[in-house]
Formats: sequence, C-alpha cells, structure tokens
Amino acid sequence: QVQLVESGGGSVQSGGSLRLSCGVSGDRYSTYCMGWFRQAPRKERGGVSGYDTNGVTRYADSVKGRFTISRDNAKNTLYLAMNSLKPEDTAMYYCAASRVDCGEYALYTTLFGYWGQGTQVTVSS
Repeated sequence: QVQLVESGGGSVQSGGSLRLSCGVSGDRYSTYCMGWFRQAPRKERGGVSGYDTNGVTRYADSVKGRFTISRDNAKNTLYLAMNSLKPEDTAMYYCAASRVDCGEYALYTTLFGYWGQGTQVTVSS
C-alpha cells in the first residue's frame, strides 16, 4: 500500500508564496507518476500539475508560470512551489500517485489510485 502525506499548506496574502511537500512511502517512488490536485468548496477536484516517470511535467492553464512541480526520488518527495498566489488558488491540495505512467493524462484524477489526506491553502485578497 502506498501512503502519501502532504504538508506545507497555510494562509497567505495575494501575491505570496508557499511550497507544498508530499512524502511517499515505499521503495518504488521513482516508478510512479505523481500529481497535485486541488478542490475548492462546492467544486470538483481538478488537476494542478503532474510529473511523469519520463521527467515530463504538465500544468493546468490557470497555474502555468506561477507553480513549479519537482520531485526528489532519493527522498521519496514531491514538491509544488506556488508563487504569485491568487484568492482563486484557495483550495484543499492533494498529492496523488499512479502506478500507471500518466503521460498526457497527468492531470486526470481517474488515473491516480493513491491519495494523500490533503493540505489547505488559503489566499486572502
């Protein structure tokens, strides 16, 4: 069983920055496609950024140029650096893992079978 634990969320003002981390259990982390997703109240969970096993990263249009995904396979950790935060970025952020290589589907929730408990990000104007 793969376990994921997110951290790094918090409350910031518009224009601020946060860095989320996601620790992943097990010794097969480097073989997983990883992703960040978010869910705001009364909205569906949607993809923010994905990082496949070939090193290809993908971003939702709404965060391109502001968020950066990275992974450290030696530490079994996924990161999401978030800059120029906006109130509309307010949501619960989830880390997810897929044993299936995600490729162009890195932002699709249905591909991911393992999820963390989420970390709250709140951006005030």
